[in-house]
Amino acid sequence: MLGLPPRLSTNLTALGITEPSPIQKQAIPHAMNGRDVMGLAQTGTGKTAAFGLPLLTALMRTEGKPEPKSVRGLILAPTRELAKQILDNLRAYSEGSSVRIGLVVGGASINAQVHRLMRGTDLLVATPGRLIDLIDRKAVRLDQTRFLVLDEADQMLDLGFIHALRRIAPLLPADRQTMLFSATMPKQMNEIASAYLTDPVRVETAPPGKPVDKIDQYVHFVPQGGKTAQLIEHLAKHREEAALVFSRTKHGAERLMKTLVSEGFAAASIHGNKSQGQRDRALKAFRDGEMKVLVATDVAARGIDIPDVRYVYNYDLPNVADNYVHRIGRTARAGRDGTAIAYCSEAEMGELRDIQKLIGRSLPVAGGAAWSPMEETAPAKRGGGGKGRRRGGGGGGGGRKPQGAKAPAKAHGKPGGQPQRGRNRSRQRSKAA
Repeated sequence: MLGLPPRLSTNLTALGITEPSPIQKQAIPHAMNGRDVMGLAQTGTGKTAAFGLPLLTALMRTEGKPEPKSVRGLILAPTRELAKQILDNLRAYSEGSSVRIGLVVGGASINAQVHRLMRGTDLLVATPGRLIDLIDRKAVRLDQTRFLVLDEADQMLDLGFIHALRRIAPLLPADRQTMLFSATMPKQMNEIASAYLTDPVRVETAPPGKPVDKIDQYVHFVPQGGKTAQLIEHLAKHREEAALVFSRTKHGAERLMKTLVSEGFAAASIHGNKSQGQRDRALKAFRDGEMKVLVATDVAARGIDIPDVRYVYNYDLPNVADNYVHRIGRTARAGRDGTAIAYCSEAEMGELRDIQKLIGRSLPVAGGAAWSPMEETAPAKRGGGGKGRRRGGGGGGGGRKPQGAKAPAKAHGKPGGQPQRGRNRSRQRSKAA
């Protein structure tokens, strides 16, 4: 497949990967020819293989062992979960080869990582913060790094890693191949691209910021105090199917998880207050089907690759519209269908407007009525019955009811039910996860 070495092709076939995805078809040939690549693709489209297979091919053809503390290939990822997922995929692709792949992330023993790096590493997957810590300890060298990947570069910017990226860039040799992958293209990405890429080939499988087509998306207008009851009602309709629930804050995620457990749901949580071991165990239980509901903050938005996630609930709408795309991208993976439900309180109307502007469509209304007039936007492609809001449609101030369309019930069990109407005039803000 795509000119890969026999070892990689054999492993891919054993993994059931026989046809490349669109982003892989576009990116791999350029990467195999040594070109810098800027890839724009939604989450769940096979980006790891798009950069990982050319990287592994080049490293398998490199003779000799890496020098002590040196790194031949480096992959930077924004979160521990995503870094671990990349590591697991690359090890599966390269099983039986001599390529030595390492992982350095926060939340794990830095002394153990220093010890492992002493031997030299063919391919290192790292989070920027922990890599900087190791650089400061002189435990790792990047002067022989000939291959570099920046994965989910937009989230690295969102999480404030721009300063770490600026520090890392001068430590790398100018003569290298770099690949940058992102789901969206914020303005600051131009600085990263110019600092890291040389005459890149741009490949794109969908417009940045557009959710995958197979996701049915809906919004329920519900007061903040009524969200938990609405979520319980919806989850009860598909207790045996995996659901991912996003909360804006760490404390909110933990509180919601405990409430769901008390209601009889097999639920777990991952957020910034959990240790790495706790997060790994929760993800494993969710992946293995022992837990059916995982409550998470945005730390998990790009670190979970579980094809069986059928439902994503935005219990709280994200402050950054791009994060909505990353959240719902946890469903409809590997060609499957998925459903994304957003709960919108009165205080979140601004966030909803930003989301609909980003994705270029109105979310079909499955319950309640908008708290304030909405701008008219293009009708949604999927979901049926969703209509944009016309200016002056009443709603929030006690005027006539806006004409929100109700999405039809789906044979596969789309959540339904009307939320209690009410007002919640306080915007809840607290520390992000």
